[in-house]
Parts: sequence; C-alpha cells; structure tokens
Amino acid sequence: MIPWLLVVLGLAILLLAGDSLVRGAVNLSLRLGVPAMVVGLTIVAFGTSAPELLISISAALRNLPGLALGNVVGSNTANILLVLGIPAILATIHSSECDTRKTFVQMIAVSLLFIALAFTGEFSALEGLVLLAALALILGDQFRDVRAHKRARANGEIEGLEGADPNIPWWRIILFLALGLVGLPVGADLLVDNASIIARTYGVSDTAIGLTLVAVGTSLPELATTVMAALRRQADVALGNVIGSNLFNLLAIIGIATLIRPIAVDPQFLKFDLWVMLAASLMLFPFVFLNRNITRLWGFVLTGLYLAYIVVVLF
Repeated sequence: MIPWLLVVLGLAILLLAGDSLVRGAVNLSLRLGVPAMVVGLTIVAFGTSAPELLISISAALRNLPGLALGNVVGSNTANILLVLGIPAILATIHSSECDTRKTFVQMIAVSLLFIALAFTGEFSALEGLVLLAALALILGDQFRDVRAHKRARANGEIEGLEGADPNIPWWRIILFLALGLVGLPVGADLLVDNASIIARTYGVSDTAIGLTLVAVGTSLPELATTVMAALRRQADVALGNVIGSNLFNLLAIIGIATLIRPIAVDPQFLKFDLWVMLAASLMLFPFVFLNRNITRLWGFVLTGLYLAYIVVVLF
C-alpha cells in the first residue's frame, strides 16, 4: 500500500511543481522583456531535463552506456509523442499562435548531427565537445534574439506577455521557479522508484522496467510542465519546453556524460531507435510550419504512436 501512496504523492508533486515552473517562467519572461519561448527553451527545458542528466551521469560513472544513451534517445521520443500527446488530449495546444520555426529547425539539425556522430560507434570526449559547442552556439543565438526582442519592446513594437502578472514581486517569481526546479526531479524520482517496486511485486522483469519506467519516468517533469502550460494556454512554454528539453538532452547531457567516460553506441540504436526519435521530431512539422493546432485528435494519434513504439521495443 505504501508504494502506491508514494506514487500518488510523486504525481501530485510533479503537477504542482510543473504549475509553479510555468507560473515563474512566464512572469520572468515578462519582467525581463523576453519571449516566453526563450524562457521555455532555457530555464524550463533545462530544469525539466534534470532527471535525464542525473541518470546519464550515474550510468556513465557505472559504465552502463546503454542506459546513458537509451535514457536520452527514449526520453526525446517520449517528449514529442507522449509529452505533447497527453496534454493535447486534455486541452488543445494552440501551436498556431507561436513561432517555433527556427528552434524546430535547430532541433532537427541537432538530431541529424547526433545521429551522424553515433555512427562513429562511440561518443568520446571529442564528440562530447562537439555537442557542447553546438549548445553554446544555440544559446548564443537565443541571447541575440533576446536583445533584439528587448529593443523592439523599448520601441513599443511588442506588447506584454498575455496571462502574466506585471505586478508580481521578484521574490514570488524566484520562489515559483525554485519550487518547480526542485520539485520536478524529486517528484519524478519518488514516482519512478516506487513504480519500480510495484512492478517487481507483480513479477515484471528489470528489462521491461527500464524500457518503460526510465524513459517515461524521466519525461514526467516535461509532461507535468506541458500539461499545465496547455491548460493555461501557454503554447509557447509548452513547445519551448519540449524542443528545449530535446536540444538539452542531445547536446548537454550526452556532452557532459562523455567527459566522464566514453559512451559506446549499441548497433540497435543505429538500426531503429535513433530513426524513431528523428521521425517523431519531424511529426512536429505541420504544427510549426502549417499553423496547425495540436488538437485532441492529434493528441490521441501521438499517444497511440508512442504506445505502439513501446510494444515494438518490448516484444
């Protein structure tokens, strides 16, 4: 009974922390005069990727390359199909209202770079430095966009961020962000650990637990944040969170992990999983370039595709 209660507690922490992070992010973007998309691509995305970072570093220290790489690739696939699918079932994600074309192209380019480096057979420190350099370039580009956006606001060309409170004090913004960044990994760990106990109690293999709970569990912070962003009609935060998390996963997490120990690439990744990750990322094309909203129907499609992927991996 206790593991079940702790699973519920973990889920509650995730939802509350996700709501707190969204509140802090959108208000921070207003106070700093930057787009919510930029905040989603940095603070929110990096914070919600904390579980992936911790797991991959731990796996590298324990010389478990399959877990380190599988955690990232599996989480990126889950971020697109599950993290956008489930919130869209609950509330339409109004992706037509925000411009994510450049960041989407960056995500596809980074995915192709990652796949190309994977075909070397190993992510060594050299490949890791290439990934970290790409991250630095993207962050530098975002910084230039922030400066341009702030100049436009100074000229009165851009209005304030809808849904944010212009009078909120700084201490509340910091508190919202801190509660979100701390609560998300805590809630994810609590839920995954106790879900693993329940799974073993019912005789599920460790392999099945790893393939399902690790990938889905480390994506729970992104899911919680995206659910709250969708309910609050903050599509820019929702998409920025997913795209930013995928960029951070590929560039920063693997880049940092390779500095600890080289990560060998299992041939199975080259044959199947990396291409599924790329295909899932390309599915965002109509929502980014054709001004389509991620409706409830699309939510069911994305979620169904992810469940089909899990079945293929397991069986």
